[in-house]
Amino acid sequence: MTSAPRPDGDLPDAPADRTLPQLLAHNARAYPQLPALSWQSKDSDGGWRTSSWAEIHQQTRNLAAGYRALGVGRGDRVLLMMANRPEHWLSDLALVRLGAVPVSVYGTAAPEQITHIARNCRARLAVVEGAAQVAVWELLLADADTPLERLVVAEAGAEGSHFPYAALLREPVPARFAEELDAARPEDPLTVVYTSGTSGEPKGVVLTHRQVMSNALALDAVVELPPHVEHICYLPFAHIAERMLGIYLPCHRASHVYLCADPAGVAAVVRMVRPAQFFGVPRIWEKLSAGVRGVLSLMPAEQREVIDRAFDVAREHVGHRERGETPPAELEERYARVREDVLLPMLAAGGLDRVTWSASASAPMSVDVVNFWAGFGVVIMDAWGLTETSGVATSNSPRTGFRLGSVGRPVESVEVRVAEDGEILVRGSSVFSGYLRPDGSVASALDADGWLATGDIGRMDEDGYLWLTDRKKEMIITSTGKNVSPALVENALKEHPLIGQAMVHGDNHSYLVALLVLDAEAAPAWAAANGVEATGGPAGLAEHPAVRAEVDRAVAAANARLNRSEQVKRYELLAEEWGPATGELTPSLKMRRRVIRDKYADSLTGLYQD
Repeated sequence: MTSAPRPDGDLPDAPADRTLPQLLAHNARAYPQLPALSWQSKDSDGGWRTSSWAEIHQQTRNLAAGYRALGVGRGDRVLLMMANRPEHWLSDLALVRLGAVPVSVYGTAAPEQITHIARNCRARLAVVEGAAQVAVWELLLADADTPLERLVVAEAGAEGSHFPYAALLREPVPARFAEELDAARPEDPLTVVYTSGTSGEPKGVVLTHRQVMSNALALDAVVELPPHVEHICYLPFAHIAERMLGIYLPCHRASHVYLCADPAGVAAVVRMVRPAQFFGVPRIWEKLSAGVRGVLSLMPAEQREVIDRAFDVAREHVGHRERGETPPAELEERYARVREDVLLPMLAAGGLDRVTWSASASAPMSVDVVNFWAGFGVVIMDAWGLTETSGVATSNSPRTGFRLGSVGRPVESVEVRVAEDGEILVRGSSVFSGYLRPDGSVASALDADGWLATGDIGRMDEDGYLWLTDRKKEMIITSTGKNVSPALVENALKEHPLIGQAMVHGDNHSYLVALLVLDAEAAPAWAAANGVEATGGPAGLAEHPAVRAEVDRAVAAANARLNRSEQVKRYELLAEEWGPATGELTPSLKMRRRVIRDKYADSLTGLYQD
């Protein structure tokens, strides 16, 4: 579908001064019939429902009237704890139109984190999903230190004595209500995003309309996407990546959002939508790689040889593009042939055959995973940024260039430099206002010159590409005084398909040890391909001598590529994957190292005993 000319009369001339309500109103006028939001119905047919931009504008107006009737006003913060369902998406926009500030909370947040966030943001209203969430949140209604007064419950029948979401839409729209709506200014807070709490309590990052729009414009300058592109929305809205990709950029681009309430079902949605863009945090790409590798390992040798030759051609083609060169005509012909005959059919099986922009962020990406997808001709445009930078601060780009393994160059809305100790500093128009204080004021974290110390360690090469090392606070300092990046070692270990997760440990010790977790998809496939039969499920595989011997070889291969201080001397192999539900990962799938160290303290201690 081609884009109609944009009538900009209803928008400020300076794009960064455009507010979210102005964009929403513009889309309703310029593209009234274009699809804006699709979601899977909970009715018996389980079919997909879609609302257009004009319908979204009307629905959010009605919702805003409902929230206004509950006493929500300009500047009020409202907590939202729901999956990626229409009630969450629509409430977010409705509250912003009302001048309120939506604050999403991770569905896997621990009760103590919820309490901290509720006390810190001083919200009087929370909108929650169902009975499980009500059981946690209603305890705060009686907490003298928490100003929470009321719960709205999204799921029909789960509200009990609390206010049902459906009743919001039955509230009459007051006369002259339009005068109260859409009055946000560019400098007003658009949202507060709480950091995921990899260590310590979550901090409330205050982001304004102008900061978010500056980032949206900077992202548009580095991506190549068709008009009104589809986006599959499956990461939590409490994560800055999904807030940008699933709410703010769709309003900016008038694109089409597909809500995926259960992240476990994202693969089926991808196959249905066949999107032109796909974003995944590193763990998502690792899981996809492991699944594909498992399938490849079971193929006959002659079929695998054909695929491997196609991979070689695609990687050669990507290599020319990475160097900024035009691939030779002969290579273009070979690539076009293998792409049509081999690669596209394989990508189509997973719904990725139309992807023109694939990306990752949130943590250092394994070069092995990046190279694996390059074999399909899919270049993962790795990016880097923080909640405090409204999302992306640097990015690889099909327009401006990429380096596999780097996180790209600074986008237009920021400056980036590296301090003498290697810490990355950033400043610019998309850098946050500061952290929210309980009294509603904002505490700046910038120095006198406007620079934010990010806590990440890295280097900038001569071409301006940023290369991440690790989080400053996560660097391991051995007893011999060596500084070691755990992410570098962990990514080397995870290059073997059997190892799905890894955490290395070694502070104040003379050598490193590791906890390794078998990959839930790749391990059974490897066992089948190698004639290994084990009873007892994942635990049985982890104890099988053949699996242990292969993991020994994987660790030795990783050590061969690492220097002496980075090598792993001992490890323990675990069978059960780490995840947000069990606390080892954040909701954005980053490791909580302190949680893992505490949980496996005896194992780590044992690895240092003779």
